[in-house]
Amino acid sequence: MLDKINETAEFLAPQIKGKATTAIILGSGLGKLAVEIKAEKEWDYKEIPNFPISTVEGHAGKLILGTLGKTPVVAMDGRFHYYEGYSMREVTFPIRVFGALGISTLYVSNAAGGTNPSFRAGDLMVITDHINFMPEHPLRGKNLPCGPRFPDMSEAYDKKLGGKADRIAERLGFKLRHGVYLANSGPTYETPAEYKMYRLFGADAVGMSTVPEVIVARHQGMRVFGISVITNVPSNSASETSHKDVQQVAAGAEPKMSELLKQMIND
Repeated sequence: MLDKINETAEFLAPQIKGKATTAIILGSGLGKLAVEIKAEKEWDYKEIPNFPISTVEGHAGKLILGTLGKTPVVAMDGRFHYYEGYSMREVTFPIRVFGALGISTLYVSNAAGGTNPSFRAGDLMVITDHINFMPEHPLRGKNLPCGPRFPDMSEAYDKKLGGKADRIAERLGFKLRHGVYLANSGPTYETPAEYKMYRLFGADAVGMSTVPEVIVARHQGMRVFGISVITNVPSNSASETSHKDVQQVAAGAEPKMSELLKQMIND
């Protein structure tokens, strides 16, 4: 594993290392933020040694180096999921490579179902904490030397970045939600009974990503900001949900999220 991380980092280092310390992961239906990045270099995932390949509609499968506003960034336009058949080490492999390239701050976004009855479709939720309901842990196995065997997760999501998000959103004229994100393996959307159970567990939103990446980022000492676009809500949980619906709602919320992230990264 370490050999593969180093091989990939060496491939990308001439373009990235020393240029960018901020990385962004763009989730389902949120890839248009990539258009805001003034690209210096783009790679299809299949061009990068050892990288998995995105198989989900709405995930372009590109790594972008460029500037967002005036800040150099690396952006994943599309991520990898456990339900695609990848192991957790494969899902989180890019985060390991980011660590080897000197990335110190990770912004991660996703589309999520709301379990909090006060939420509405299109809301943006700052992730304050998470519940890991995945069947495999990304740190299982021999510990890598870039972090401790038993990393602390008492502040997985950076409170100062969350506070900055609130201030910028207020300036932009909208209000952010805050809550706990629960990650499960997917790929099925939740049953009404599962929505109720997750709410009883303390979750405000549920999705199929993010948590493994955040765990690995924190293992390496990165600061993390997480944000979810709420794409469906409890009152509609008994009706059918499709990936197309999720993408459409996420796309509708994208202008707000794009401007929020752009200002956060450049503030």
